[in-house]
Amino acid sequence: MHRIRDLRRSYIPAMSKLPRTVFRPLDAILLLDKPAGLSSNQALQRVRHLFRAEKAGHTGSLDPLATGLLPVCFGEATKIAGHLLGNHKAYETTATLGATTDTDDADGVVLRERPVPALTRARIEELLQPLQGRIRQRPPIYSALKQGGEPLYAKARRGEAIEVPEREVQVDAIELLEFGENFLRLRITCGSGTYVRSLVRDLGESLGCGAHVASLRRLWVEPFRTQSMHTLESLQELGAQGESVLDACLLPIETGLEQWRRVVLPAESARRLGHGQAVLLHEPVPAGEVNVTDAAGRSLGLAEVDGEGLLRAKRLFRWAALS
Repeated sequence: MHRIRDLRRSYIPAMSKLPRTVFRPLDAILLLDKPAGLSSNQALQRVRHLFRAEKAGHTGSLDPLATGLLPVCFGEATKIAGHLLGNHKAYETTATLGATTDTDDADGVVLRERPVPALTRARIEELLQPLQGRIRQRPPIYSALKQGGEPLYAKARRGEAIEVPEREVQVDAIELLEFGENFLRLRITCGSGTYVRSLVRDLGESLGCGAHVASLRRLWVEPFRTQSMHTLESLQELGAQGESVLDACLLPIETGLEQWRRVVLPAESARRLGHGQAVLLHEPVPAGEVNVTDAAGRSLGLAEVDGEGLLRAKRLFRWAALS
């Protein structure tokens, strides 16, 4: 049986034994250090119950094998989760050379083994060049991408023949950190939708021996490059000390909007925008999407400025209507 399926099944009993949770309204962002062996959704449900959050969502899945940064949005923060999905990310991965698998990682079944040629740094870096920049990439067949309304991994597990079309992705940089006789370690900075498993698979084919991801860790997701991550274990320990101690780990929604241009509205304009009315800005602001805040700096949500300086709401937080 497929190892991914086994891992997921092993956590179902633990989830089913959770005590009934009394949820609370909570609007914030948590930077979770996802452990290996859990799906992103399983990790999300763990922290949702731990924080007793009424609503939660994550900003980009990590495979069960992967660890590292998984931003979790609680409450009103889920309204910006989709915007965070498209941000740039950085990973470190260790690739095993000489074997390809059906999932392109160590959780899959080995399909083919080949001898690894003698490697040099110059040769590896030469073959990494075509994998950088704006490239076309074929996602793994075991992925959450949907085809006909169904995830590809569901079709793959049934043994269906799957044709996955290539798509354009952005790979900003790939740095060779270390290599040996049958492995190499890379640091990758890339845009949304890039599959590290596909990069490793394609590099293995260029080397002529095949390769798959042995380990994968997400280091950061913009705009969360420097903030600390929290493991499930550390959160559970803090939770035992009291909910106020646990809540100190949370970030305000504004931290997820640091990349947006900010428009500060006076009280009357904020009230009008919160009630669905367009607002004429008296100072020139370039057209496009902006983060609207009140005079105290609290974000009211996202709005759009048109070419004539008219501001219209796009996705406001619930407290904008109370301004």
